[in-house]
Amino acid sequence: MKLCEGILNILEKDTKTSCQVACLEALRILSRDKKVLVPVTTKRNMQILMRLAKLDTVEDPLERMSEFPVIVEALKCLCNIIFNSAVAQKLSLELNLAAMLCNLLEKCKDQQFVDDIKCFDLRLLFLLSLLHTDIRSQLRQELQGVQVLTQALESSLSVRWVEEYKTAEDRDRPPLSLQETDCAIEALKALFNVTLDSWNVHSENESHQFRYMAAILRHCLLTTGPTEDKTEELHSNAINLLSNVPVSCLDVLISPSSQEETDIKYNGMNMGAIQILLDFMEKRIDKGSSYREGLTPVLSLLTECCRTHRNIRKFIKAQVLPPLRDVSNRPEVGTTVRNKLVRLMTHVDLGVKQIAAEFLFVLCKERVDSLLKYTGYGNAAGLLAARGLLAGGRGDHWYSDDEDTDTEEYKSAKPNINLITGHLEEPMPNPMDEMTEEQKEYEAMKLVNMFDKLSRDELIKPMGLRPDGTMAPLEEAVSQYHTNKQDSSDSD
Repeated sequence: MKLCEGILNILEKDTKTSCQVACLEALRILSRDKKVLVPVTTKRNMQILMRLAKLDTVEDPLERMSEFPVIVEALKCLCNIIFNSAVAQKLSLELNLAAMLCNLLEKCKDQQFVDDIKCFDLRLLFLLSLLHTDIRSQLRQELQGVQVLTQALESSLSVRWVEEYKTAEDRDRPPLSLQETDCAIEALKALFNVTLDSWNVHSENESHQFRYMAAILRHCLLTTGPTEDKTEELHSNAINLLSNVPVSCLDVLISPSSQEETDIKYNGMNMGAIQILLDFMEKRIDKGSSYREGLTPVLSLLTECCRTHRNIRKFIKAQVLPPLRDVSNRPEVGTTVRNKLVRLMTHVDLGVKQIAAEFLFVLCKERVDSLLKYTGYGNAAGLLAARGLLAGGRGDHWYSDDEDTDTEEYKSAKPNINLITGHLEEPMPNPMDEMTEEQKEYEAMKLVNMFDKLSRDELIKPMGLRPDGTMAPLEEAVSQYHTNKQDSSDSD
C-alpha cells in the first residue's frame, strides 16, 4: 500500500517521461491485487491517472508521440483498477470518465500511431459499460455512445463505402494487423454492452444507425485477422453484437450481387456473410464443448434471420436440409450439418437442445410434418411437447407458400420409414404371429400389470394428449377428449 502511495506521489509531480512509464508499469502490476487498491481508489489518485492518460484535457490534440507510452500505461492502470474495485467504478461516474474516454476516441480519429491508445480506451469503455449500468445508460443516451463506438469500429476495419449500406469488398486486401484486430474486438465488446436493450427500433434515425452498424458487421465477417484464432474471436464478437441488432435491420447482411462478384450467390443476392455464419456454426459444433457460450449466439442469430428473411432461410435450408435421398441411416448418424444439429436436439443442456430444435423447425417453416421428415419423431418430441404440437400442425409464424418437393428416392422409401427413428427399416417379423390367443392375452396382462406397478410406485406417470396437442396426465386428457367429443355431437 505504501509503495502504491509513493508511486502516485511521484506521478503527481512533473517527472521525465521514462520515469513516468516505469512508475506506471509498476503500478499496473500492483493494481492486479485487490488488497493494495485501497490507497489508489481515491478521487485525487484517479485524477492523477486520468491526467497522465490525457483524459482531462478536452482541447489539446495528441501531438507529442513521446507521451504516447505514458498515455497507454495510464489507461492500462485504469483498466486494472476499475476492473478490481467497486469504489473506482463509482468514482468513474462521478468523474465523468466515460465522456472523457469518448473525447479521447475523437482525438484518435485520423491520427497515426495511436492504435494502442485507442485499444485501451475502448477496453476501458467496455469495462465501464459492463460493470456499471448507469455508465451504460449514460453512454447510450447522453454521449451518443453507439455512434462513437461504431465510428471507432469502422476506423479499425478501414471500411470503404460503395453504397449507403454496402461496403467495398477487396479480395486482395491483406489480413488486419494484430493491433487493428484488437481495436475492432474491443469496440465490438463495448458496443454489445451499450446496445444490450435494443431489440425494438423506435425511430427512423435509430433504424438507420443499426442498419449502418449491421453493414459494418457484415464487412467484419468478411474480414480476416492475423491468425485463425484472432479471426474466430473477431467473428464471435461480431455475431454477439449482431444478436443485439433488431432483426428488421439484418437484411443488409445480404445485398444484390453484381456481375463481377464471385462470392456465393442465391437468387441474385450475395450470401458471403451468411456462408461465414454457417461455417462458424459448424466449427463451433465440431469443437464439442462450451455449446452454451460458443454455439447458442450464432444459432439464435441464424434462427431469427431465417424466421424473418425469406432469401436467407431458403439459402440456409438448401445447405442444412437438402432434399432427402438416402434414408438408410438415422437422422442423427453421419457427418452432415443436419446430422450434427439433430444430435444436438437431444443434448443434455436444455438451452442448447431448444435452440438447435428451434433452428431446424424454422427451416421447415414451422411445419411439424416437414420437421419429422428430417429429424424423426423421437428427436423432435421435446420441441413438439413444449410447443403443444404433438398432435401435428404448424407454429404460429407465417411463411411463404412455396412447398418442398420430395425426391423420387424418398417417395419410394417413405412407406417403410420408421416415423420414430426417421430412417428406413427392414420389416421385422411379428413375434406374436406364432402365439396362441391365450399366450397373447397372458403377455398383454403381464405388460398391463408392469405398467400399473410402475405407476402406483410413481416411477412413471401415464400421460396423454389434450385436444389442443399439449401433454396432460392421462385421466385429464381422456376427460377433455370425451367432453370435446360430446360437445361436437351435441352441436350436430
